[in-house]
Amino acid sequence: MNRGQALALVRKYVKNENLVKHMLAVEAAMAAYAKKFGEDEEKYRVVGLLHDFDWEIHPSIDEHPQKGSEILRGEGVSEEVIRAILAHAPHTGTSRDSNLEKAIYACDELTGLITTTALVRPSKKIADVEVSSIKKKWKDKAFAAGVNRAEVEEGARELGVDLWTEHVPMVLKAMQEIAPDLGL
Repeated sequence: MNRGQALALVRKYVKNENLVKHMLAVEAAMAAYAKKFGEDEEKYRVVGLLHDFDWEIHPSIDEHPQKGSEILRGEGVSEEVIRAILAHAPHTGTSRDSNLEKAIYACDELTGLITTTALVRPSKKIADVEVSSIKKKWKDKAFAAGVNRAEVEEGARELGVDLWTEHVPMVLKAMQEIAPDLGL
């Protein structure tokens, strides 16, 4: 499956534009990691786009992304991509062995924190967000309380990157590069 096909699948199953923007943000972060690792950017983008495609139809950890993986198999998505999508959700018990699997886990929650940080800026522009702003918000556990900070830290560790000098700056930059798509 290529990026265009993945985006079409997202559009078929997802009506909430904020959820689409989340998947676009994760896609951008995944593309940055593919470049860093010298790996298949298209595959990373597809994983980023599809990781939450089934959330609206399977909005519980009992079903997401496990039931979505069945739909993806029916669409001819590779087992490597499906495994990475399963690995982004710790409750599936899928180990994270490849860079692809580690990257989706590391990027998913962080994009939410970055988006929320941008939305509380007076300009509501991601271009105005700096790593120091994210770090300040990170320390406030009530801010973006739904973001699992422990998972973000664990994801950076698994990738072998420093959270504040490499991971957060890379994901922020990737998201800033697609600001119009994110409405930020």
